[in-house]
Amino acid sequence: MPDLDRTLMHIIEKTAKSFRVLLLTGQRQVGKTTLLRNMAKKAPRNYVTLDDLEAKKLAQTDPELFLQQYPPPITIDEIQYAPELFPYIKIYADENREHKGAFWLTGSQKYTLMQGVQESLAGRIAILDLMGLSYREKIKEPFHSTPFLPAIDKSRNGKKLNINDVYSYIWEGSMPEPFVNRSIERERYYSSYVKSYIERDVRDFHKLEKPLQFFDFICVVASLTGQLLNYTNIARDIGIDVKTAQVWMGILEKSGLVFLLHPYSPNVTKRIIKTPKMYFLDTGLCAYLTKWLTPESLMTGAMSGSILETYVVAEILKSYYHNGREPKIFFYRDANQHEIDIVFEENGTLYPIEIKKSANPGSNDYRSFKELEKLKKKIGLGAIICLKKERMPLSREVVSIPVWEI
Repeated sequence: MPDLDRTLMHIIEKTAKSFRVLLLTGQRQVGKTTLLRNMAKKAPRNYVTLDDLEAKKLAQTDPELFLQQYPPPITIDEIQYAPELFPYIKIYADENREHKGAFWLTGSQKYTLMQGVQESLAGRIAILDLMGLSYREKIKEPFHSTPFLPAIDKSRNGKKLNINDVYSYIWEGSMPEPFVNRSIERERYYSSYVKSYIERDVRDFHKLEKPLQFFDFICVVASLTGQLLNYTNIARDIGIDVKTAQVWMGILEKSGLVFLLHPYSPNVTKRIIKTPKMYFLDTGLCAYLTKWLTPESLMTGAMSGSILETYVVAEILKSYYHNGREPKIFFYRDANQHEIDIVFEENGTLYPIEIKKSANPGSNDYRSFKELEKLKKKIGLGAIICLKKERMPLSREVVSIPVWEI
């Protein structure tokens, strides 16, 4: 795959100078390996992937010998297949405190990795997240990407998109390989992706016994992107029990296919127990699974609003994760059914955001913003992210932001 500049490159360069171990997590095929191997051209290092059966077996059965055979500085791909390595990486890191960037690790099972990391490498490791290509990375402006806040009130330069352009980007998705290599047949790529994901990341790693039902589960989940999670309905549609639906959703979240957005509450415990909204993070994969065969059909179809919301949420998340930050992002819903798509909490201030498939948003589109006043917190500038071509103030407290400015 040709080199692609990624926003996260600068963060990795800076982080690797301070930490002995760096872990880059993210969904399979979002470009983790390519990014690290491209960066290693400046300072050569060993490389091994645990997708290789022999390397995986050696790492699992004799991790000390593995590290003799593949000494630092080294990049180890898919580290989740050999958590046995963590204690030995710790020993090396403790004995070689000046060797910054000794280990670069990648993993596509973020939350599964956390237990081993926390037990063995706390204080020695930096963890960064890579998602699929952002819009800024696609238009070759990766280093113009900044977190959505606090720059909500600042215009960004870029290519102005109309509705057809926006849905072309949504339908195209964020996977680097088909974006770079236009000769790849899209349907075949995503079909192979799903097959590989189920067989390698799910069936083997999570001991999945019903792969065909799990595929049906993924398709149903994709059709529900942008909606409140209802495990009972999902389980009924697939013919599984609710507990299994919850476990399988956890697998999708762990492997970076979906993001669960939790409701805002001043009480942290209540945030956890309330029903989250679910977003399918690669809109191209989502469109493939829900059988929208063209950008035009997706734009005019029943999912056009939810897939636009999904795309915006994913782009906002990229603007944070690719800059080495994690957003405090929620949605709002109260007992009277007042809803706000996104609420940011930053420095004690709440920022309400609505996402609209409209080129002409009005006051009705942000009438729920006033509901945040009952929380007795400072309310910052609100925004309507929409299909308008230019940024425009809607009131003293609210601005409309075109999708291409995220």
